[in-house]
Amino acid sequence: MMFEEVAPPGTQTNFHLHRYSDEVAYVLSGEVTVKIGDQVMVGGPGTCAFLPRGVAHAWKTTGSEPARILFIYTPAEAGKAIEELQRSQSPVGSQPTPVFQRHGTEAVGPPPF
Repeated sequence: MMFEEVAPPGTQTNFHLHRYSDEVAYVLSGEVTVKIGDQVMVGGPGTCAFLPRGVAHAWKTTGSEPARILFIYTPAEAGKAIEELQRSQSPVGSQPTPVFQRHGTEAVGPPPF
């Protein structure tokens, strides 16, 4: 499952993990800070981060411009939460916990940034 997200400056996720899916985040434009386990990386266009299933991670748009990020989930289970939110026209930023839990995503802490 693959989708592109445009994230305004300051957009961030909770520290979370996916039980059943690996995730890849590829920065198309802007600047993004990613925390994977204990590692933190900052990257611009062309930066690619591998977020393995079962490892807590989070990201934040840290540049002054919106970031465009290509996300890939394999297998697609974790991405089904995004599809469900889009079908219901709920903003992804609202992150209703039951939707993510149904698809194997677990919040394990607040945003780390």
